[in-house]
Amino acid sequence: MDPRKVSELKGFVQLCESNPGILHLPEMSFFRTWIQGMGATIPPPPKGGDSCKGGCPCGPSSTSASAPQPEPPVPSESEESEIEIDKEGVIELDTDELQEMGEYENIEVSEEMMDQANEKKMEAINALGEGELQKALDLFTEAIKLNPCVAIMYAKRASVYIKMQKPNAAIRDCNRAISINPDSAQPYKWRGKAHRLLGHWEEAAKDLATACKLDYDEDASALLKEVQPKANKIIEHRRKYERKKEEKEIREKKERIKKAREEQAQAQREEEARQYGGGYFPAGPAGFPGGAPPGMPGLGDLLKDPELLNAMKDPEVMAAFQDVAQNPANITKYQNNPKIMALVTKLNAKFGASP
Repeated sequence: MDPRKVSELKGFVQLCESNPGILHLPEMSFFRTWIQGMGATIPPPPKGGDSCKGGCPCGPSSTSASAPQPEPPVPSESEESEIEIDKEGVIELDTDELQEMGEYENIEVSEEMMDQANEKKMEAINALGEGELQKALDLFTEAIKLNPCVAIMYAKRASVYIKMQKPNAAIRDCNRAISINPDSAQPYKWRGKAHRLLGHWEEAAKDLATACKLDYDEDASALLKEVQPKANKIIEHRRKYERKKEEKEIREKKERIKKAREEQAQAQREEEARQYGGGYFPAGPAGFPGGAPPGMPGLGDLLKDPELLNAMKDPEVMAAFQDVAQNPANITKYQNNPKIMALVTKLNAKFGASP
């Protein structure tokens, strides 16, 4: 007995169990007659083809089948959506014209220019001590124009910009100072303060930590203790956001795989339904009713033969059929039964197979 045919028969039975509507196809009338003749009860026809769920010719197309309810979408989260940070002391970005930065790359500074620059710097420091911010700013600018190659000049002017609530200008000065001397703590300190004024908590924490690392400063350390928790809160929120984003991507990937598998299974069921609905009953054991490749007799053609039809109504023949269907090796039990072997011979003659 051909195990492949037994397997196909089992597949058809499973399809009938999942989609009973197949049994009510017009071309399956012979099969219903045979089953009812065996005393079996066939489920009533499905209403509107619901039991087939679009998977067989008797039901609606797969596009009209009720689609599964989609899972509720996961609400998206932006980095600002759930995070609350105290913004006390945060100010608007200053948009003044760019300050004079000096000819940093195309100037040769003489000793006289250095001396003049130092004098201007001392005057600026004195003005700053007296609270004359604009005067101090102008004097630091003159000192920078005389000697634009000294990092501390820019850092000092940045401190004035901070007092004048102009953090953006202070950041520009600190960037220039750091490009001249990246190992100076003062530019990092004042840039950290500028970022704090703008509410740039992570940047402020990074700059202030660098300043304290290069040259510990109590003022910078105190401000770092203020901004670090806020920076940590933002970092943790971002990690949470990125984790949720990654989980969403994994979930969507699983859904795509699941959908592809379901579509593949649906296509396979529809193909099987078309084959079975077209009159090709799944192949049975060798010598017993079963389907056949194109060009060979199918079950419907076989049961049009009165002799075969009467034989299949014989309880002894059907008992043998069921026995062999469950265990193909049991065909040997019937080799000495003339009635069974006569049916086998006739079937083999139709299929062109040897007993």
